[in-house]
Amino acid sequence: MEKILVETSVKHVHVSQEDLEKLFGKGYELTPRKSLSQPGQFACEERVIIEGPKGQLKGLSILGPVRSATQVELAITDCRAVGISAPIRESGDIEGTPGCKIIGPAGEVEIDKGVIVAKRHIHMTPEDAAAFGVADKEVVSVKIDSPERSTIYGDTVVRVSPRFSLAMHLDTDEGNAVLGGTQGELIK
Repeated sequence: MEKILVETSVKHVHVSQEDLEKLFGKGYELTPRKSLSQPGQFACEERVIIEGPKGQLKGLSILGPVRSATQVELAITDCRAVGISAPIRESGDIEGTPGCKIIGPAGEVEIDKGVIVAKRHIHMTPEDAAAFGVADKEVVSVKIDSPERSTIYGDTVVRVSPRFSLAMHLDTDEGNAVLGGTQGELIK
């Protein structure tokens, strides 16, 4: 069976155009720094500070392009550091989640919802899903081999779209746990 690229998704922010302008100034546009594995997605030059009840996380990258709603994706370790009790959710599922303050060079935004720990997931095209014999929203396990800490991650949601490229995303806590395993094998 084909191996799946496993990537670690570091803490980051997705912003709406309205919030981007509050943080960086009227008419501001994101500055792409590096393309990501998902087509059309990119890490930006812009950095912000996230503030919770217990402290701040500095230097969080914004991922582009802009979205319809602002969202902050952290690892559980990050949440504990700033005192935010964020649920594990799929990206975009922000109803009922906690908020935080986001600080940029031109201003700040207080979001009342949008902080999540991203549920581990695999992006697939419809062709990938057919080849692996899985469907959108199906929950699978993935075995990751590494020189010293191989593991199997359960509760991994499959996300299928023709806009995707085959890759599994873990947060930094999960990625650090396997010490550099970069290929995964899907297990149903």
